[in-house]
Amino acid sequence: MPQPANAKLPRHIAVIMDGNGRWAKGRGLPRIEGHRAGIESVRAVVTACAERGIGYLTLFAFSTENWKRPKEEVDALMGLLNLYMEQELPTMMAHNVSFHAIGRLGDLHPAVQAKLKQTIAETANNTGLYLTLALNYSGRTEILDAMQRLLDEGAGAVDEAALQARFYDPSLPDPDLLIRTSGEMRVSNFFLWQLAYAELHITPVHWPDFRAGHLNAALEDYAGRERRFGGLG
Repeated sequence: MPQPANAKLPRHIAVIMDGNGRWAKGRGLPRIEGHRAGIESVRAVVTACAERGIGYLTLFAFSTENWKRPKEEVDALMGLLNLYMEQELPTMMAHNVSFHAIGRLGDLHPAVQAKLKQTIAETANNTGLYLTLALNYSGRTEILDAMQRLLDEGAGAVDEAALQARFYDPSLPDPDLLIRTSGEMRVSNFFLWQLAYAELHITPVHWPDFRAGHLNAALEDYAGRERRFGGLG
């Protein structure tokens, strides 16, 4: 897959992986089959980002609101998450990917927590793509949790740097590019602080159909943007 004509690449790409259920419904399949098919898209995008030299990739995998779904679907999602980490570890190692997770991880199933810790530890020495899954994540909750940490520490005053230092992973730079699949025009409580100046790329493609070619289209779109960060244009 060729690089975008303009070599300007984002340092950090964030993705809202949407449309698994609609993809499955359109094929007369159970919703979980859409989630299962989405694993192939994760592999394709992680591999493409690693090969293109993208520094950071964050995937919105499970929100705090997703607990409201039927228990059977939630349990199946947790099983698929474990399966993903088990199956994709060789790919991560082959592409020098370091694996991370953000969110209220302590509320996840114990088996998922254990597999997360194991995968993070096994990829800790990799120095390429910094892959993060947002799990049991909410942008509002992240801000509230950071504020609570400041209160617990007895902070007398708060500035942006102090708040960001208490986010789930302070080492993550703000995303340069947000990709949302399935055509929805909203950020769905994802990275509410961090997306302040991100460029948005919305595609009608459902997540299970998203591949390296669609990523390349998003990169070409991004390369043509003029980023002003609130300045006059």
